[in-house]
Amino acid sequence: MSNQIYLAAPFFSPKQEEHVRTVQNLLAKNPTLSAKKIFIPMEHQMESEEFGSFRWQTGVFNSDMRQVHRADAVVAILDYKLDTDGINQPDSGTIFEIGAAFEANIPIIMVQFAHDQELNLMLSRSYTAFFNGESEIKQLETYNFNDLPTIFSDVKVF
Repeated sequence: MSNQIYLAAPFFSPKQEEHVRTVQNLLAKNPTLSAKKIFIPMEHQMESEEFGSFRWQTGVFNSDMRQVHRADAVVAILDYKLDTDGINQPDSGTIFEIGAAFEANIPIIMVQFAHDQELNLMLSRSYTAFFNGESEIKQLETYNFNDLPTIFSDVKVF
């Protein structure tokens, strides 16, 4: 079976783009996936429309939501930026996509590169699997997207 994946993540800095590419490369090696069936929003930004225009916003939003709902699973990268207390604050767009997937009963696989970060309670109860830290993230290469086994993390919840 070749599962369709929606890769939700912020991509507003070179480091964030690097995280997207790292996860994309791991997923592309996974035998339960096809590299051609990984939807990466940063590659679908309606270049035909002026960035930020109403038509651009509508097109990107509609495309992303359509792809979330077509996905067999959403893989969401939580690393975005630290708040004033040093706590990771995931990107609001990624959180929205997680919520849309959860409401549609689409499994959510969460990824967090910074393993020492806390996780919001709502996010902690919405995932199917959580890969916390770079060594765990490497397991995306072998995670079974056909069976979607539950993988819990002992990450601290707030």
